Amino acid sequence: MFLTFFVISHPYSTDEMAKKIQDPDFWYSFLLPYVNWNTRRAYRRFEVHGKEHLPKDSAVIFGVNHSNTLMDALVLLSADNIRKVFIARGDIFKNPAVAKILNFLRILPIFRIRNGVAAVRQNDDSLNKAVDVIHDHVDLYLFPEGTHRTKHSLMRMGKGLFHIALDANKQFGDKNPVYIIPTAIEYGDYFRYRSTAMINFGEPINVTEFIKNTTEENEAVTINQLKDILSEEISKLFTYIPDDEDYDAIWEIVKMKNEKRAGGLYKKMLRNRATVEKVLKYREEQPEQAKNLFERVMAFAQERRRQKISVMSTAKKYPLVNFLWKFIVLLIGLPFFVASAAVNLPVWLTTLIIKGKLKDKAFSNTVSFGVKLVLFPIVFVVGTILLFCNLPWYWALAGTVLLFYSYSLFVDYCELCRRWISDVRWTFKDKLRKQYKALNLNNLF
Repeated sequence: MFLTFFVISHPYSTDEMAKKIQDPDFWYSFLLPYVNWNTRRAYRRFEVHGKEHLPKDSAVIFGVNHSNTLMDALVLLSADNIRKVFIARGDIFKNPAVAKILNFLRILPIFRIRNGVAAVRQNDDSLNKAVDVIHDHVDLYLFPEGTHRTKHSLMRMGKGLFHIALDANKQFGDKNPVYIIPTAIEYGDYFRYRSTAMINFGEPINVTEFIKNTTEENEAVTINQLKDILSEEISKLFTYIPDDEDYDAIWEIVKMKNEKRAGGLYKKMLRNRATVEKVLKYREEQPEQAKNLFERVMAFAQERRRQKISVMSTAKKYPLVNFLWKFIVLLIGLPFFVASAAVNLPVWLTTLIIKGKLKDKAFSNTVSFGVKLVLFPIVFVVGTILLFCNLPWYWALAGTVLLFYSYSLFVDYCELCRRWISDVRWTFKDKLRKQYKALNLNNLF
């Protein structure tokens, strides 16, 4: 059905069908810099680590944790200017028009058995295309968990990535080694626009060497072994917390311990991991005390959220000083905020309306990014024309520069205001602060 629609609707259908998904495309290349720039602007801090691990001129598949819907792919896309192809779950390709768009975006479908037997039969075509992608030394990215989840943990991995790796190794592994690259993305916040994002590439897994050195003839067993290796390697690259009944308490402890310490995203991740390790060791050595601590931590977290106090405020040694300097900054920036809010009304109002209809809050950042990507250029062009039509050129030019950064200024001001209000609340909540102090986290961990 999709191919029929494609042939009828596209004037260059024969050429397009012959064209590989990884081949250069004018419109894709034209739009990519704008999309990548917006992706990086969607985060206050954006870091990429471990690129020195990536093998050159090899068949490479990236296995990545999946925690933030479409933003995961966009963040990976903006890491560098190297060509990439992604694989996504097949059910989003049901609509032919959407399928065309996804194909343009260099995304291949892979179906699961719950999508139906007929759909699963289409996987052979996708897998063959995927093998061809890495044969051409184009980076292939997969999210082997199969679906997103806003947690610092990993779900059980599917088999698609490993079938591609083994098929590629059979076809050309003797001439061109096949590698799987463990990759992790860590976000400062899964739901807030203009948070932080870090990509961390790990040591390559040489699939060709692994197959050569194994005596296992059962492919299913080999796949399970590779799944275990990849899962273990990815878990080393971000703040990994076992997904058990204590997950929420451990994550609360990590945030309270490390939220405000400086040093960059990578160093913060290392501190987070060190804290997790200490907490897990404490739980193993003193299970009863740990259980009691976790209960008290969750009781504190519940009360903190009820009183709308950010975990960042709890990390402040001198909250009064913090809320005073933030007040001064907010006061100075108020005129710019009012102007930014006014000119960007169509953007943030549309964002709020769409977010209000979301069933899965994990899509919040994707919505914020998408609305800004589409509407802000219109706001900018119209605003620039009005400025130059009504002001001297030098004032219009200055206004255009401010307009260019206005949406980021608006979002950052709102975030600073939220934190300031939280600091005010935290300063005058003596009972809650005593409850926090009684947790004694700094001495325990």
